[in-house]
This record gives sequence, structure tokens and C-alpha cells, in this order.
Amino acid sequence: MKQLLLVLAGALLWSDPVSAQCKTFKLSDRGDTLNCVDLRGRKQGPWVEQQPALRGNPGYDEEGMYVDDKKEGIWRRYSEQGDLLAVERYKWGLKSGKAQYYSIFGLEREENWWAIDPGKQYDTFDIPDLYEDGKYRKVVVKNEGRSMRHGTWTWYDPQTGFVQRSEEFIRDSAVNPLAVFGLSNKSGKGATDSSQAPKKNAKPAVVQEWEKKNSGKKKVHVRDGSTGY
Repeated sequence: MKQLLLVLAGALLWSDPVSAQCKTFKLSDRGDTLNCVDLRGRKQGPWVEQQPALRGNPGYDEEGMYVDDKKEGIWRRYSEQGDLLAVERYKWGLKSGKAQYYSIFGLEREENWWAIDPGKQYDTFDIPDLYEDGKYRKVVVKNEGRSMRHGTWTWYDPQTGFVQRSEEFIRDSAVNPLAVFGLSNKSGKGATDSSQAPKKNAKPAVVQEWEKKNSGKKKVHVRDGSTGY
């Protein structure tokens, strides 16, 4: 009997080597290993996570892959009713690449992200000038392990699929939207602003000049031909 138990245990380990490396795990309806926590306490492999409703926000389910406790590859988010809410891509546990967000009517928004390699203590970026197209400056930043907006962000009308607006980013900086027209965001010297334009003075230029010369002086009496002067 003891030998039979050992054989069965060995067969189980051989048939499912992944679960043999898990301290805890779950089995799907098809017998696949899910939600594996390895012997070092790290999440590994395919996971399904459930987030309950909190402070008025509805609950949702997520599914994707973990590598050494960090999200990797494509992750999908669903409502409690099974409707697709989001498709996100991860690298090193950070958003990287295209992310798409949905309502019950269809696609609402597309984002693009660029993940900084967490293995680097510092990184160097070419940051675009927000006003002059084609001009960049190098910036060295401390790596805090985050994602940057990088690429085109697009907002849609989910019912028609028409683009409502879009914005371009390079390393978290917005790109000059006027560059495609050969224009700069900076105000030109000849540009006028009604709020800054000088107010019109009703006084004639001669009167203004006289007031300027006599500013601060005692009042000057002018003979006008009347009696009693």
C-alpha cells in the first residue's frame, strides 16, 4: 500500500511539474494550474484575480501571467458580468506597449506606454522641446521603476468608433500638435492678444505730451481773457 502511494505521488509530480514547484495553487475546471505561489513566495504563471466592489466602485476580474511576482505580457480585465473592460500589456511589472479600455458600447480609449528597465539605476532620455519641433535635450533621471506615456493616445466614440481626439507623447512629454503644419507652440512676435493690447486713450497726443512735461509741477494758471485773474 505504501509503495502504491509513492507511485501515485510520483506520477502526479511527473504529470504536473509546475504545481510541484508551487507552495500554493489552484486548479481550473480543465485541470490547469492557476495562481501558483512558488516556494519563495512569488507569484508565477497564469493567474486569475478577483477584485471585489469597493467604495462604490464595481468589482472586476483580471487574468494574465506573472513572472517572479511581476505582471508580464497581456492582461485582460472583465466586469463581474463578463464584459471586457481592458487589455493591458506589461513588462517587468510595468505597463509597456498598447493598452485599450472599453465600455459596454465598445472601445473608448487607447494608450501607449514605455516601461523603464528596473535593472538600471539611472537612465538617459531625449526629451523633445514642447515648442520647437525636432529639438531635443538629454536628461538623466533616477530610475524609480515606472512607465512613461510614449506614443499616440486616442479617444473614441465607443458607439460609432470615430476618433474624438488624439495626443502624441515622447517619454512622457506631449509633442507639439502644430508641428505637422510647420508651426510652433510659441507665440510669434507679431501675434496680438486682446487682453494684453494697450487701451485706447481718448486724450489727444498734444494733451498727453503736455501732461507728461508738467507732471508733478504746481498747477499752471492759463490766462483765458476773462476778468478777475
